[in-house]
Amino acid sequence: MTNNAIGYVLKTADKKVVSNIEGNNMETGILSTLIKNCTLTGKIKADFLVFEVDEGYIPVVFQDFPLDTLVILDFFRDQLDRNGEVETLILKINEFLKTYNNNLILNSDDPNVSRLGKANPDNKNIYYFSVDRYKYATKEQKEAGEGKFCPFCKTRLEYEYYQYSHIGKFKCPNCDYGNNPIYKLATNVDLNSRTFDVDNITYKIRFNSIYNIYNLTAVIACTSLYNIDTDIVKNALSKFVLNNGRLEEVNIKGVPTIINLAKNPTGSNVSLRILNEDDDEKELLFVLNDNIADGFDVSWIWDIDFSNLNNVSRIITSGKRAYDIAIRIKTSGFDANKIEPYLNLHDAVQNLYKTNIKKYIIANYTALQPTRKELKL
Repeated sequence: MTNNAIGYVLKTADKKVVSNIEGNNMETGILSTLIKNCTLTGKIKADFLVFEVDEGYIPVVFQDFPLDTLVILDFFRDQLDRNGEVETLILKINEFLKTYNNNLILNSDDPNVSRLGKANPDNKNIYYFSVDRYKYATKEQKEAGEGKFCPFCKTRLEYEYYQYSHIGKFKCPNCDYGNNPIYKLATNVDLNSRTFDVDNITYKIRFNSIYNIYNLTAVIACTSLYNIDTDIVKNALSKFVLNNGRLEEVNIKGVPTIINLAKNPTGSNVSLRILNEDDDEKELLFVLNDNIADGFDVSWIWDIDFSNLNNVSRIITSGKRAYDIAIRIKTSGFDANKIEPYLNLHDAVQNLYKTNIKKYIIANYTALQPTRKELKL
């Protein structure tokens, strides 16, 4: 989402941009994007190359690829059988950053990301962004998270509040880790009106998730380094939407439907947070696969918080692991009589739209586009 938003802002500013907007974020996907946009002599005519890069491929892609600005948003457990534990990824990126001296934009509210600002003490181009406490922030951690201890002195971190998962206002009581100079701070977050402020400028956006407030604050931080006019940024972000299943809002058979990709516990919990912040009656479809690109290990579903769902009258599950996610939801205390598993995705969608109640759809990686296709999007 952040990658596409940065590219959209730059295009709005009449810049020529080459980007992997489809999300092909590994080495082969980035290479194919470059090949598709170069001349026969290998030259690319563009003002900016903007790429989303899989965390594990950052040291690989940028070993020989010139990098001017790197934006790092957050770290969560994701596809453990492919990536390993979060700490493994962080250490790989930290090693790469030890010799990196260009712009580095970091989420100050994620202790796993914030630590990377100390990887290279000689880099003077470190920019932290943060989001002020929003309405639904909590004193206690409500969802699975990482990074509970200071990476430098091993003292348990203290949180003033949690925005979601382990993202929030934290500090180390021993060494004061977490006290970063903030380059861009989002304030006055209002998810109902879909607005927030940065530098006393109000941004109206198309999203109603705290997760995307962080993403768009990073976009503002990044584009400001290239002196993109604030009015252009404001205008671009007011129009920017994702029509690829990332918080996609559509009408299916006249029924309001919100679709979101969730391929790990945090993505799922953020989707459920959005659902729970909506007081309307709604029904949920959760589609779960375990293909190679998803990771064969789906034990992460047990870190999804299905307790206390707000005004959810029915849940349908589908995908290769339809019964696994149905059992997970049942054990959370949701009424088993209101859970309908269907291995066949067509059957699941047909039964979902037998009612005209608002729908929320959560699908993991390989399930997302087949679900959108079944919805005829």
